[in-house]
Amino acid sequence: MNNSELKITFLGTGTSTGVPMIGSTSVVAKSNNPKDKRLRSSIMLTWGDVNYVIDCGPDFRQQMLRENVTKVNGILFTHEHADHIAGFDDIRPFCFKMGDMPIYGLKRVLKVLQKRYDYVFATENRYSSAPSVKQHEISHHSRLELANKTITPLEVMHGNLPILGYRIGNAAYITDIKTMEISEKEKLKNLDVLIVTGLRKEPHATHFNIDEALRFINEIKPKRTYLTHISEPLGLHDKVEKELPQNVFLAYDGLQIVTN
Repeated sequence: MNNSELKITFLGTGTSTGVPMIGSTSVVAKSNNPKDKRLRSSIMLTWGDVNYVIDCGPDFRQQMLRENVTKVNGILFTHEHADHIAGFDDIRPFCFKMGDMPIYGLKRVLKVLQKRYDYVFATENRYSSAPSVKQHEISHHSRLELANKTITPLEVMHGNLPILGYRIGNAAYITDIKTMEISEKEKLKNLDVLIVTGLRKEPHATHFNIDEALRFINEIKPKRTYLTHISEPLGLHDKVEKELPQNVFLAYDGLQIVTN
């Protein structure tokens, strides 16, 4: 992989409960296929000698250990729901090693982090082992230049909640989507890789189901697409993937792809 190439590692591809859900006895829960075991959704972006992570949910520590990650240069947040931020304290080892962790998110999301993890942001009597961060407020009007790579935030509607997706070079990551304005879709022209939610077959109030995801893919027309934020009721990985159109795939934990 050369310095201009982007490697995307799927740290987790499951919905908020993880797959399988606690206590489940479904056919997916009983599956021996590792592709049917899904941690909470997150990806790692690698180019040159840097790693940026999108979201750090409750499985962050396990994901970092599994992928043998030794450094993280920053975290981009999509939104404030627990499955996307609940691993925040586990950035501590990276802070011990590298100093303040740059974090990027909507003003609302940064405020939620400050409330839920007040000890991280304390200025008096600060706990010495707390993570240390450097906050960067962003919006869908922002344009980030990180280690010679342009990252464009995208406004996505998660039901009635505005959240962020991200375009990185010729790839885009859009999770927890229900709708998206035409002006934001314009930012998705000429994609090589689209990563987007495909929660389940049945409709959902705040997430794309499979039919909605496929209509979106047909509208955006990327060269290839990977579905993520997958729920247990969607079914067995290998069976569902056979039902998908050409160049549309189910992502799975640990999958790595390379693009520009």
